[in-house]
Amino acid sequence: MLNDTIKNKRIRFGIGITCGASCLGVDAALVRIKGAGPGMHIKLVAHEHTPFPVGLRSRLLTLRKDVHELARLHVKLGEFMADAAQTMKQKAAEELEEADFVAAQGFVASHAPYRMQRPDVGLLHLGDPAYIAETTRLPVVSDFSARDMAAGGQGLPLSGYPDWLLFARDDRTVACLHLGAFGAITLVPPALEYIQCFHTGPCNIAIDGLIQLTHAGNRDRDKDGAMAAKGKVIDEFHETLLGHPFFNRVPPKSTSREEFNPETYLRESIEQRKSAHSVPDLAATVTSAVATSMARAYNRFIRPTHEVSRLILSGGGAKNPTLVGYIRKGIPEATLRHSSEYGLDGMALDPIRIAVLGNETLCGHPSNVPVATGARRAVMLGRITPP
Repeated sequence: MLNDTIKNKRIRFGIGITCGASCLGVDAALVRIKGAGPGMHIKLVAHEHTPFPVGLRSRLLTLRKDVHELARLHVKLGEFMADAAQTMKQKAAEELEEADFVAAQGFVASHAPYRMQRPDVGLLHLGDPAYIAETTRLPVVSDFSARDMAAGGQGLPLSGYPDWLLFARDDRTVACLHLGAFGAITLVPPALEYIQCFHTGPCNIAIDGLIQLTHAGNRDRDKDGAMAAKGKVIDEFHETLLGHPFFNRVPPKSTSREEFNPETYLRESIEQRKSAHSVPDLAATVTSAVATSMARAYNRFIRPTHEVSRLILSGGGAKNPTLVGYIRKGIPEATLRHSSEYGLDGMALDPIRIAVLGNETLCGHPSNVPVATGARRAVMLGRITPP
């Protein structure tokens, strides 16, 4: 009955909550949604980023967690996300509107997607939706990846359908390049059935990881790419980084923190080179390798079959001019635009996307786009926790 009430509303106000793999904090967005399906109209009303306390971030990023720690973090992050959702609910009230639902995507503690050589798969999100529902007294849609994986899909990224709703035009094809912890490309053609959406490999997880490893944890990122801008690319290190087998895989494909954790992807290489090379040179090399992996993915999987009019950047990496400069060098023919030029803050896009997926679930519509995720069929995503 509750779902029918929400479904039958002409306009809904959804709260999207995400905790990205960079683990910087929670992003919350209040989204005005009119309709459902391909004719949906979406408007961002408010967005807020709430940084994690240092202790919580450290616990989430710890590589090895026992079952007791996972259980505690599931609750702790659920409470943190609940507070962010409640703030958005209050913002809706300030606009003299009433929030209808919350859509939440927690922290990916583990993701083992389908691979030919690895038939055993799994994905675990932390952030208990029960605490969000209890705090906000709203229905909460969560765990979107599980059903796509059950249908044979990669489970992540799931931005294909929301990106199509936000950026598709009848007269041109565009592409979205999300520069978060991982790079993700969405090809957005006029027709939904031709979407592509896949991870390109590491992005900020590698750039930030390099800084953390070379500064003994006393510094956590290369702000504005300033350090990388001072360095020169170390050619042999560059090729080592791009030798990871993930880069040669064909979409649909996704990756995870387990595959590109700085401890396993970077530490040994850095230890071998730090006495002969400066930190700026190491930073420049990692930043360039990240951009090159994206350019190669674009040039191999997108460019041969599609003429793209715009490449729309979002995520924290879009604010790194050194990274963006390397991307421009790798894809010189592309016209780069920031999502903010379309009225969408790059950090707000993830919670907007999740709100869109939650809307479709409550309206009974599938939203995984099998051609993008590799699933056998279109399925309705997510589980609903009642208020």
